[in-house]
Amino acid sequence: MNELMPLILFITLFGLLMAGFPVAFTLGGVSIFFGVLTFGFDFFNLLPLRIWGVMSNFVLLAVPLFVFMGVMLEKSGIAEELLETMALLFGRLRGGLAISVVIVGALLAASTGIVGATVVTMGLMSLPTMLKRGYSAELASGVICASGTLGQIIPPSIVLVLLGSILNVPVGDLFIGALIPGLVLVGLYLLWIVIIAIFKPEKAPSMPLEILAQFKGKAMAARIFKAFLPPFALIVTVLGSILAGFASPTEAAAVGALGAIILTALRGKLNFKTLRSVSQETTYLTCMVFIILVGATAFGLVFRGMGGDRSLANFIIGNNLGPHVFLALVMIVVFIAGFFIDFFEICFIIVPVVAPIFVSMGIDLLWLGVLIAINLQTSFLTPPFGFSLFYLKGVAPPEVTTRQIYKGIFPFIIIQLIGLAIVIFFPESATWLPKLVIGK
Repeated sequence: MNELMPLILFITLFGLLMAGFPVAFTLGGVSIFFGVLTFGFDFFNLLPLRIWGVMSNFVLLAVPLFVFMGVMLEKSGIAEELLETMALLFGRLRGGLAISVVIVGALLAASTGIVGATVVTMGLMSLPTMLKRGYSAELASGVICASGTLGQIIPPSIVLVLLGSILNVPVGDLFIGALIPGLVLVGLYLLWIVIIAIFKPEKAPSMPLEILAQFKGKAMAARIFKAFLPPFALIVTVLGSILAGFASPTEAAAVGALGAIILTALRGKLNFKTLRSVSQETTYLTCMVFIILVGATAFGLVFRGMGGDRSLANFIIGNNLGPHVFLALVMIVVFIAGFFIDFFEICFIIVPVVAPIFVSMGIDLLWLGVLIAINLQTSFLTPPFGFSLFYLKGVAPPEVTTRQIYKGIFPFIIIQLIGLAIVIFFPESATWLPKLVIGK
């Protein structure tokens, strides 16, 4: 019976999550119940020490700072101006508007790292315009959802901060390692848009010439400079300070938060109302993350106390599962879990359980972290519970149906799997740059 307890713990937790109970309290509640059932009330002597060890982790301070930076940039209007300028810049090309959405999504990912804010912002600004210019609803929806989730993998990413903490890998190393895979995904997205524009031009037309005629000469140069300079300066400041070794990710997050405040002030949009709104949203998101983190800590304590890690290790040894077979199994589990639960749950429930096994197998944890981050990106893309799809549907015009959004995102899920396969079969895509920059 004792050997079945870890399995019963998992089944109970996932059953309650599927029933719609909030993860923040379900994770902690189930863990406490099984902890008392297994260890008695002595469990409450162990839990506070584990929670304190997690909450005193200095690296996790980057989470609220990056969230604050992203929300502040969303309120500043920088994203809106950047998208409009990019649309005019690439408007002469078939599919140019979709190309601009992907590039802006990548830039916003590198300056905010918040998927919900990016998808909602681009959905409000670009989806009506794309539909008006003759784009198919499926392609427009797929491009917006996919580019909005780039914040999961392109640093600075909250996912990478959390994975670094769980896997005990320096967050700066993960940021550098995820850079090339993130750019590969951007390139694959752009390639798909170009293919669609060539073979099905009616789905991705160019913008009318009368609109583009207004965008030329000195006015064009001034607008491009004004739209690109603020976010580019912030990206260079945040990522550049990490890559150059001047600042840790936590310190760079503080610099980014201050930079977002300065950019908002320069645009004349920094006031008490904006600051209060940004602070409230940051507090809400940060509290959600850390309550889940506390619950995940309790879950990990109970699971290991029940001998769940030993049972999993015995299962692997008994079935002669090699490192690559076990990696494939974990990747499949993470991908399927992404259909049903958010990346926070996956990050805090699955990763701590499998990480010690990978360590014993000699797997490069930096490479593993990048792989999991790319795979976790699917949790925002895959129906029926892809959060990116919900975000877009919430702001989409009434004529855009859920079926069209699901149909539009399917090619990008395939692209996502191709990107994952590239990193699996070519580990240097994730490890080469950290070795070059840091010498590891």
